[in-house]
This record gives sequence, structure tokens and C-alpha cells, in this order.
Amino acid sequence: MSASLPPRLCAWTTAPKTPMAFVPIAAPDARGYPDRYDGQISIDVIHDGDSIPEDYLTDADGRPISREVIDRAYWRERDWGAGLVAERLATRLGLPGFHTVQTARALLDFGRFPGVSRTGTPHLRRAAINEPFNTVLGFGQQRRLLEEHYDAISATMDKVIRGRLLKIAVHTYDRYNPSGTERPQVSIVSRALGYQLDGELPYGVFDPLYPDILAEFTVDRILPARIALTLERGGVPVAHNYPYLLPEGSPEVRHQVWSFFDWLEARYGAEYPDTEGDYAHQMVWRMLKDTNLRSGEAGMLRAYIHRFRRPPEALTADYSAAEDAYRAIHRFLERNGGEVKDEYRHSPDRPMSFGIEVRKDMLWRFDDEGRPLGPDPERGLYIADRLADAIIAYLNEDRAHAAPPSGNFPRMDRWYGPGGAVTK
Repeated sequence: MSASLPPRLCAWTTAPKTPMAFVPIAAPDARGYPDRYDGQISIDVIHDGDSIPEDYLTDADGRPISREVIDRAYWRERDWGAGLVAERLATRLGLPGFHTVQTARALLDFGRFPGVSRTGTPHLRRAAINEPFNTVLGFGQQRRLLEEHYDAISATMDKVIRGRLLKIAVHTYDRYNPSGTERPQVSIVSRALGYQLDGELPYGVFDPLYPDILAEFTVDRILPARIALTLERGGVPVAHNYPYLLPEGSPEVRHQVWSFFDWLEARYGAEYPDTEGDYAHQMVWRMLKDTNLRSGEAGMLRAYIHRFRRPPEALTADYSAAEDAYRAIHRFLERNGGEVKDEYRHSPDRPMSFGIEVRKDMLWRFDDEGRPLGPDPERGLYIADRLADAIIAYLNEDRAHAAPPSGNFPRMDRWYGPGGAVTK
């Protein structure tokens, strides 16, 4: 490590740590919003970890990986100061704490689908294991990294956010774009990348039963508007879905998908209670909710239904029954012009998730070469306070007084209803 860097602040560690941890808040503020939202908000930080275990410091042949190479990746990839923002935000919202990934992002990026990136893959298209570890770790090391870290983080995250109304992801990003243009101090990210580019999610990422329109916004649009207004009034420039969008492998997008299928399973089961213990239906629900693409069983069924692959002979009957169950769920979803989709889409209880990006230089000092020197959080904590003010105002005012559009602005087109149809 460079002698100029405060080791406990800016250096990674090989000390054993759980992949994901809960950070308790010693003295949270009194909750400033209605009691019905108690336990309905979660905050997480997935890119502020500092742990790179010893097992991953040697390559496939047992040779040490260059510490200089690891340092550069660690300094570049870490969301410096994100934990400071999350702690202040959790305190102001009266939460008992927040969750943070302790595995360093340079080693494993939980904000992407599991897998190994090719060198030079664009930032938002990367997989969980990136440079330099994508090329130097052996197959066994990479598999173990996904099993012991990615899967452990995923299991914890699923338990934390399942059933919550609002999931807030805190990130920090660089001051400049690769082109050299300066980024705003804050960006609110609430739309899936594929939907932005093509008006739909990429084929084959999630099951086609998931309605593409749900990926247009991952949160009630009033909340980002309230946050932007509050920050701008406080002198902080804000962007929306710039310069990043949500990659499909992000927890925010995956949360949206399995939240929908959780709801759909309950809705379907209420109407067809005899299917709740049916093995074929359970196979389908597990496939639909395999949003991190880690289940081999789900992958095989997905290939059978959508790519007409031949299953193992011993499983042919099970797979055929599961396809029948899938078709029944599809018919249920599409009946009466897709009224079930609209029921979920406009439900006030539909789970929300979004990301906040705060510029790193609002929270951390860097030298002329971009190396991190230490925290400088005053401006970042001011931003966190304004974020909390906006979320509290939203819960107190905007949700309580939300009303359907007037006759002058009926719910229509892709912004509100499907296919351009007007509903009143």
C-alpha cells in the first residue's frame, strides 16, 4: 500500500468478514412519518466494501496477483462515502440500521448478474466478476466466489427487502464522465437500462410473463420529483437516470421482478387454492422468481419452455406438467385484457426501489492521481439530510394526498395505461 494513504480509511483488508452485514444506528431520530410505514423502508449499500479474502490474492496457478493492480481496481471501483450517506439517511428516517456489502466491489460486484465479464465489457453490461479478477482467477476460485459471496449476499438481501414498500440503494460516483464532462452532485436512478434503450427488457433476461411496462419506473414518480425539488431548493443540482440507468442485474430491477411474481403467486393461489401444493406450479414459481439466475433447476425449465430444449428423460413428465401450469398462469395474467396486470401496476402497495448516486468528491478527498485520501463528508451529509427531508415529506404529504388524474389528464398511453387506451 502507498505510505501516503491512511490504511484503515482507504486500504482494503484481508480480514475475514461476512459478505453482507447489518450496520446498527446507535441513536436514530424519532420517526417523522406515519406509523404505518414502520418497518417498510430499507437502505442498502452494495459497493462500499473493503474485504478481499486471501483466497483470491493468488491466480489460477497459485502465483500472487499484483497488489498494485488490485489497489488501482479497488480505488476505482469502491463507492467512497456511500456508507456515510446511508448512515445519516437511516438515522434521519428513524431506522434501526442499514445493510452493507463488505466484499470489495473490485472482487465481486453484486449489482450485476453472476458470471465473469470479458475484458473491455461496457460498464453497465458487466457481470459480477470483473477486471482484474476475471482473467487471473481459476474456474474453481470464481465458482467459490459466487457461491460463498454472491449467493450469501443475495440470500440476505432477499430477506431484508421482501415485503418492504421502499428499498433505497445508496451509491457514489466519480466527478467526471469518461469524456471529461462533469456530473451533477446527485442523480436519482429509477429506470431499467433495457427499457430506456428499447422500450422493453432484453429478451431472455427475465421471464416474458413480467410486464415490460413495470420496468419504466421502479418507484412512484412523485418521490424522485420530491427529492429533486428538495435538493434543488437546497442548492444541490440533481439529474434523473443520468449518467447511469439500472442494469437488469441490479438488486433494484430484480426486486421489482420477484416482487411482482410474489404478488402474482398469492393472487393466483387465492383464486386457485388447489394449485398451492402442486409440484408443477411450484416449479414454475421458483423459475419465475429466479431473478439472480443462480438456479440450475430454474434454468433447465426456462430452456424447456422458451427454447424447446429436451429435458432429461426421467423428468419429461414433470416438465410437461410444469409447462401446463405455466400456460395456465399466462392465461390468468392475460384474461380480461390484462386486468390483473393493471391491478398490480396501479396498486398503492406496489413495492418501490431506486438508487441515489452522490458524487464522490462531496464525501471524500482524492489526490491529483485520483487516489483516495480520506473522508470530507460535510457536503455529503448535507445532501443526506435533504434526502431524508424529501422522503419524510413524500410519506407525510404526497402519498396521503395522491389523487387519480383529473378528466383533463386521463390515464392513457404508456405513461399510465396499456396500448394507448384511455381509462376513466
